[in-house]
Amino acid sequence: MSPNDVELVALAKVAQNDAAFAELVNRHQARLRAFLCRLCGSDFLADDIAQDTLIKAHAALAGFQGGGSFRSWLYAIAYREFLQTRRKEKAATRLKDALKADGALSTGADAKMAADLSLDLRQALATLDEPERAALLLCDAAGLSHSEAAIAIDAPLGSIKTYVARARQKMRDALNAAAPAADQPSPSVQNGACHAH
Repeated sequence: MSPNDVELVALAKVAQNDAAFAELVNRHQARLRAFLCRLCGSDFLADDIAQDTLIKAHAALAGFQGGGSFRSWLYAIAYREFLQTRRKEKAATRLKDALKADGALSTGADAKMAADLSLDLRQALATLDEPERAALLLCDAAGLSHSEAAIAIDAPLGSIKTYVARARQKMRDALNAAAPAADQPSPSVQNGACHAH
């Protein structure tokens, strides 16, 4: 007879038995993933959230008290991960909309750029200095005013305005550089070699 979840958790916690945790994963992974697929509507996103959930569950296993079932504890972690992912997506959307409104993104972007935008945004954000990134995300993604952002990161209001303006310019430059080459005219057109007669 195989051990139940509580026994496996005890083995994983006390004996630091990775095989015991692996057995817990085997028991619950498929149903957890199915729950997440239905919740978020994307197999790929569900896989990512399930992986993050299992990693966090393994790291937090020592904190599992056994007051409820392991499964309910695991699903609670999964739901929190789902909510965190949604918050990140909404923040990215708000940032994208703010950059469009600011003229940083072309409204006629093709489908490829739209598909690559999330990655391009992350890469562009990574190029910013920490205070610029924080100020931009607080103001454009989280919707805080410059004054609120100044309080949040303990910086002078003038500095926040400078950080946001500088970050927007850097984002604009990075996103325009990342635009697909197909959107750019060929060198012969740029040099005036093609003329309409």
